[in-house]
Amino acid sequence: MSAKNLTPREIVSELDKYIIGQDDAKRAVAIALRNRWRRQKVSDELREEIAPKNIIMIGPTGVGKTEIARRLAKLDNSPFLKIEASKFTEVGYVGRDVESMIRDLVELSINMVKSEEQEIVRSKAMETAEERLLDVLLPPRNAPRETEERNELVMEVDQNGAVVPVNETREKLRRLLRDGKLDERIVDLEVTESSTGPMIEIFSSSGVEDMGLNIKEMFGNMFPRKKKKRKVKVSEAMDILIEEEAQRLVDMDKVTRTALERVEQSGIIFLDEIDKIVGGDTNSGPDVSREGVQRDLLPIVEGSTVNTRYGMVKTDHILFIAAGAFSYSKPSDLIPELQGRFPIRVELDPLSKEDFVRILTEPHNALVKQYREMMLTEGLNLEFQDDAIEEIAEVAFIVNERMENIGARRLYTVMESLLEDVSFEAPDMDEKHIVIDAEYVSDKLDDIVEDEDLSKYVL
Repeated sequence: MSAKNLTPREIVSELDKYIIGQDDAKRAVAIALRNRWRRQKVSDELREEIAPKNIIMIGPTGVGKTEIARRLAKLDNSPFLKIEASKFTEVGYVGRDVESMIRDLVELSINMVKSEEQEIVRSKAMETAEERLLDVLLPPRNAPRETEERNELVMEVDQNGAVVPVNETREKLRRLLRDGKLDERIVDLEVTESSTGPMIEIFSSSGVEDMGLNIKEMFGNMFPRKKKKRKVKVSEAMDILIEEEAQRLVDMDKVTRTALERVEQSGIIFLDEIDKIVGGDTNSGPDVSREGVQRDLLPIVEGSTVNTRYGMVKTDHILFIAAGAFSYSKPSDLIPELQGRFPIRVELDPLSKEDFVRILTEPHNALVKQYREMMLTEGLNLEFQDDAIEEIAEVAFIVNERMENIGARRLYTVMESLLEDVSFEAPDMDEKHIVIDAEYVSDKLDDIVEDEDLSKYVL
């Protein structure tokens, strides 16, 4: 089943594979994603009137806000941009303008679609690259390879001293090339240098795109692209030539059209730390700038047209997911107009010790699985017992309570400290089966946990 046809229940089920708990947030994003599919099914006239139901996620760091949005975008194969709202400043202040996030999203979408198109033409690119590489291995003799007469008239002496037509030698080389028997041979390959003349950057509050010029491309066309010869292995030469041919075969006009449509219809922007642009009651100083950022964000979230180097982009149907801890403020402190553009609000729960146990073991990308697989590359079998996982979760929970609560991210620091010696010694260890139990965890981490000053730096 296509990701775009998944029901809300199926979307939540997919998110459950990577994110523990946070059912309310998963339900909210599942409905938002399904609404996109529903919108495509209504009449053309009504379709343009249906606005996305933007979401504000409220919760401390490390509880899964970003991961929910990122997994949702992967599920839908949507262009996804995560950006911190605190990076922006009101026009006139030093900082990025809010429209730059739409231009960044377009660039991401262009790269996504271009990669997809290159995969489609890859087989054709491989054929052409193979012919070019054979030309390098067996240079043409005063006649173009395209002419039929060349293969009939041009003769060559093979390794046994016999005179054979060039086409027979070429086919032998082709078979050797495909069998990988020429991979280590060094060839001189002419490649195009990526640099295309001088780089000029122009800084403007509204971006270079508003000038209607692509400076890099303009200067790139004025100066001819340089070619240089490199000595590379045949295997590497094949990869280079396939890449070049794939780029030539891709229709960039089609890529641009598809990418812009994908941004407009299925783009997702994750605005992190939105609570950092909530101002106070003062009418001067930084609070004015924070409120100014909110007012600059408003037209983008409401729906406007942004000029990019690839053309105009409408933001009316981009899904915005905002997130923040809101420790010292609340969503109602946002300007009323912006509040109205984020109608769905979900609160994410702090993580408990039981959640940490599940995070360590249940997801497809669980930390315990990651470390086990990494150590297997060294021939080392790492076995985590249940009591060890309980103890790791306990340590992470205690440290989060004593110091700053960074949620599931604390598990990464705890696991690194726990397995530092094993990771360092793994290549040289004679013992290839290591059991991690509760006693092992206590020996490694108890001193750090008890010494609060030390744990501030280590954990």
